Amino acid sequence: MRPSGSGQRLNSVDTLRGLTLLSMMAYHAAYDCVWIFGAHWEWYLSPGAYLWQQSICWTFILLSGYCRPLSRRPLRRGLMVLGGGILVSAATILVMPENAVRFGVLTFLGSASLLSIPLEPLLRRIPPRVGVGASFLLFMVLRDVNRGFLGFEGASLLALSPAYYANGFSAFWGFPPADFFSTDYFSFLPWFFLFLTGYFLFRLRPEEAGTGIRLPLFTAMGRRSLLLYLLHQPVIYGVLFIFYHL
Repeated sequence: MRPSGSGQRLNSVDTLRGLTLLSMMAYHAAYDCVWIFGAHWEWYLSPGAYLWQQSICWTFILLSGYCRPLSRRPLRRGLMVLGGGILVSAATILVMPENAVRFGVLTFLGSASLLSIPLEPLLRRIPPRVGVGASFLLFMVLRDVNRGFLGFEGASLLALSPAYYANGFSAFWGFPPADFFSTDYFSFLPWFFLFLTGYFLFRLRPEEAGTGIRLPLFTAMGRRSLLLYLLHQPVIYGVLFIFYHL
C-alpha cells in the first residue's frame, strides 16, 4: 500500500503480508491433505493448529484495516477483493460443493472495505486510542456471535435469540442458520471490528513510506497478495493430487 500521493510502498506491511501468505499456504496444504486426501494428522485437529489458523486470519484482517486509510481508490479496491471472493465461492460451489466457500475471507475483506467508505467521516472523528480500544473490545465481545451467544472463545456472556439465525442473509452479518456450512466463513460480525482495530492502529501510529523491514521474496509476495490468494489453492490441490495418485 502507498500513502496518498506517494509512489513508495510500506515495506513492513508488504513483508508481513507476504510472510502471512506463506503461512496460509502451508496451512491450506495441510487442510487439503487431511480433509480432501484423507491424511491422518491428529495435530491438525489440536488447539495448536487452531491457533495457527487464527494467527493467519487475525493478521490479514488487521493489515487490511491498517491499510484502509492509505487506499487512494477504496471503491475500486473493495470491488476487486469482493469480486475475488465471489469468484472463489462460485468455483468451489461448482467444482467441490462438499468444500464450498460461502462468505469467505475475501468476501468479508471486500465488504468491510466498501462499507467503511460511507463510515469514513464518522470514523475520522473518533480519537485513535478510543477507536482501537472500543473496536477490539467489541470484537472480543462479539467473537462467538456465530455460535449463538456473546462472548470470547467459548466464554458465554449472553445467549442470543435463535430468531436472529434465519437464513443466508443473516449468515453474512454473523447469524448463520443451523444448516449453514462453509469451509471458510468470515461474517461481518465480529470481524468488522477487528478490521476497524487495524484502521485505528494506523491512525494511532502511521508508518512512514518506504520504511520497515524489507525481505525481497516476502515483500514481493505481499505486493501481489490478491493474485496469490486466488491462485494458491488450485496450485496446491494440483500438486497434492499428483502426489497422492502417483
